[in-house]
Amino acid sequence: MQHQFTIIVPVYNEEDNLDRLEKELMAYLEIAKLPTCVLFVNDGSKDSSQRLIEAICARNKDFNFVSFQENRGLSAAIKAGFDIAKTELVGYIDSDLQTTPEDFNILLDYIDDYDLVTGVRSQRKDSFVKNMSSKIANGIRRSFTHDGMDDTGCPLKVIKTEYAKRIPMFRGLHRFLPAMILLQEGKIIQVPVRHFPRIAGEAKFGLWNRLLGPLSDCFAYLWMKRKYINYTIAKKG
Repeated sequence: MQHQFTIIVPVYNEEDNLDRLEKELMAYLEIAKLPTCVLFVNDGSKDSSQRLIEAICARNKDFNFVSFQENRGLSAAIKAGFDIAKTELVGYIDSDLQTTPEDFNILLDYIDDYDLVTGVRSQRKDSFVKNMSSKIANGIRRSFTHDGMDDTGCPLKVIKTEYAKRIPMFRGLHRFLPAMILLQEGKIIQVPVRHFPRIAGEAKFGLWNRLLGPLSDCFAYLWMKRKYINYTIAKKG
């Protein structure tokens, strides 16, 4: 069976979530709308995540991994997944399982007509501070990018791989994936997905990451938008 969809799973110190993550991903592969494989990207974890990932991949033929030598951040992990994927479609989900792999099927319903389908978390189960800082950050980002997206931080997305591989990623740019697809003149849509409280492990982002950091990234995006090279080949000989 040839896979058509790769789920990228960035991992950083998530040893307490990986057993449950394996079960949920295995369950999803049984009901996935397309033949699907899983790619773990271990972002330099310092706990036992790597050992657990290797055991999971040894048990499951549709699971593979790469491991960074040192921590490089979420954008780097996502970019590595984009670079490695060989399927027509790529997606990603956080290893904390605050979203569910089952909802990939909701996003896949739209991918024929769009180049990126992103989840928007309905009834978020986060703290007041986290919710408000994310809401403010999304408002700031929208004012710069005009991408119309309400929740670019939602860790559940499906992208056509040809578009994903052309995204010039830099640290923090995972929040700008819809805007980067628009730079390629692609089509994007957001679709409501479920959200759950984190029940194990610790969040990796604080107030700076959610609010002040993205503000500086907006200026990087504006520079990139001015300099972005976009072309379509009309004929080859």
